[in-house]
Amino acid sequence: MNKFRVKLTLILMLLIGCSMLTSGVFMAKLLEDSHIDVIKDNMERELKVIEATGDWKREESEALLIDYYNAQAQKIKQYTDARLTFIRADGKVLGDSDQSAEQMDNHLSRPEIQEAKQEGRGFVTRYSGTLKENMLYAAIPVKDGDVITGYLRMAISLEQVDAAVSKLWFFLIIGLAVLFIIAGYVSYRIARGITRPIEKITRVAKQITNMNYKARVHNRDKDEVGQLGAAINLMADSLQLQMNRILENEGRLKGVLENMVSGVLMIDRDEQIVLLNPSAEEIIGFSSDELLGKKYDEAKQQYEFTQLIKECIDSREHIRDEMIFYYPAERILEINLSPISQEGEEWSGVLIVLHDITAVRRLERMRSEFVANVSHELKTPIAAVKGFAETLLAGALDDKATAKSFLQIIFDESERLNRLIGDILELSKMESKRIPLHFSPVHMAEFVEKSLHMMSKEAEKKNIELIMEVESDIYLEADEDRLRQIFINLLSNGINYTQESGKVRVRIEPFAINPDGDYERLKIIVSDTGMGIPKKDLPRVFERFYRVDKARSRSSGGTGLGLSIVKHLVELHKGTIRVESEVGIGTKFTIDLPVIH
Repeated sequence: MNKFRVKLTLILMLLIGCSMLTSGVFMAKLLEDSHIDVIKDNMERELKVIEATGDWKREESEALLIDYYNAQAQKIKQYTDARLTFIRADGKVLGDSDQSAEQMDNHLSRPEIQEAKQEGRGFVTRYSGTLKENMLYAAIPVKDGDVITGYLRMAISLEQVDAAVSKLWFFLIIGLAVLFIIAGYVSYRIARGITRPIEKITRVAKQITNMNYKARVHNRDKDEVGQLGAAINLMADSLQLQMNRILENEGRLKGVLENMVSGVLMIDRDEQIVLLNPSAEEIIGFSSDELLGKKYDEAKQQYEFTQLIKECIDSREHIRDEMIFYYPAERILEINLSPISQEGEEWSGVLIVLHDITAVRRLERMRSEFVANVSHELKTPIAAVKGFAETLLAGALDDKATAKSFLQIIFDESERLNRLIGDILELSKMESKRIPLHFSPVHMAEFVEKSLHMMSKEAEKKNIELIMEVESDIYLEADEDRLRQIFINLLSNGINYTQESGKVRVRIEPFAINPDGDYERLKIIVSDTGMGIPKKDLPRVFERFYRVDKARSRSSGGTGLGLSIVKHLVELHKGTIRVESEVGIGTKFTIDLPVIH
C-alpha cells in the first residue's frame, strides 16, 4: 500500500507540476511579450518626443547636416541610453549616435524603415553587424505635412530585455519550486488521506483471508471509503457467522465419525481414499496416515473388498454384502457401498460403511446352539419319563418292585427337568439384567463355613475333604444369596469331578491395599484335586450346556448351566472369574471381587 501511496503522490505532483509549469511558461511568455510591448511603446514615445523637439528643416550642406545630426544623436543617447539614427527620406544616414554616418549604408531598405513608411511605425529585432549584438529597432517617419522628410530610428540592445526576462524567469522558477514543494506536501497529504483508510481495509481483508473473522475496519467517515469499510465489516460478520456454523457442524460431524462404532471410508472421484474414521482404522487394520491420499486398489486391502469397491464404482449402484476379514483379526463385516453425488455433479465418489457383525453372528450361533442344547436336554428326561410311563402302562405295574424302580426313575428325571427349567429361567434373568442385588456386609469366614457345611453330606459320600482357608476379619459387601449360589455351584462342581478321598479347598486372599491400610478387593479361590479340564476346553467351560465329560455330567444330574450362572453372577458383582486346570491334577477357579460397591 505504501507503493500505491507513492504512486498516487507522484501522479498528483506530476499533474500539479505540469499545470503549474504550463501556467508558468504561459505567464512568463505573456510577461515577456508584455515587457517588450512596453519597451516598444516607450521607444515610440521617445521617438515622437525627439521628433517634436528636433529641428528637421535645416537647409545646409550635407556635411554640416551630418555633423549636426551626429552631435544631436550622441547628445540624446546620453539621456536615453539608446542608439539613435537620423535618416533622410531617401535612406541616407545623416547622424548616428554609435557610428560615423558617412560610413553607414543606405537604410531605406531596412525592414523597420519600410514598415514605418507604410504603417507609421516599424519594429524589428535583428543582429546588428555594426554593434555585433541583437538589437530591437524602432522607427517612425518625420513628416512635413503629409510629405515624409526623413526617419527617426532608435535601437536598444536586447541584452537589457534578456536580463529583464532572465530575472523574471529566475523569480518564476523560484516561485514554481516553492509551489512545487508545497504541492508535493499537499499531494502527499491528499494521497495519505486516501490510501490510509484503504490500507486499513486491506489489512483487515488480509486478516479475514487468514481466517481472523474478528478483525474489523474502524472508520467513521461517511464517504465512499467509509462505505467500503462498512461493507467489509458486514462481510466479516457474515463470514464469522457462517464459519461458526460450519465449525459447529464440522465438530458435530467429526464427533459423530470419531465415535461411530461402524467404520466409514470415503473414496473421491479420482478413486483416492479421502476419509477414514477411527473405527474403520481398527476394523481394516491400517491407520489413516497409511491410507489417506492413496488409491483404493493400492491400499493393500483384501482382494474381495477391493473388487467390491470396483464393482460399485463401475455400476454406481448401492451394494450390500457380508465378508470375512482375516486381518488384523478374523471377523465378519457387513459392507454397504453407496455412490455419492454433489450438486451439479453426477458422481463424486463412494461412501463405504463397515459394520462388525461378528458378535451378532456369534450370538445367533449361540442362540441356535442354545435352542438345540435346550431341546436336547429337555428331550432326554422327557423321553425317559415317557418310556418308563409307557412300560408301566403296558403292565409293569403288577410287578411292585419294577414299578417302584420305574416310578423312582420318573421322579428323578422330573426333578432333573425341573432343575433344568429353573436354571434356564435363572440364566435368562441374569442375561437380561433383571435380577436385583441386595448388597450387605458378609462375614466371609462364617459364610464359607456355612457353605461347606451345606455341601458336607455330598462330600462325605465320596470321602472328600473340604478345606477352608479364610481369616476371621475379612468382610465383603455382596448379595449373600447370590454369593451363596456362586459358592454352591463351584463346590458342587469340585465334589462331582473329584475322585474319592480327594480334596476341595476354599481360600480367600485380600489384596489391592489402599494408603489407609484397608484392602479394596478380595480374591476367592476354589480348587480341587479332581480329573481336571483339557486345555482345549478351558475357553468354553463358562458357555451354556458345555460339558467336558458329557456322560459323567448327566449321570451326576448336572444341567450344564452352573458355570455360566456363576460367571453372570460374578459379573453382576462387578468382578471377574478365570479358570486354571491340568488334567489329572485338578482345577482352580479364581474370583476377583471389589470389597465395597
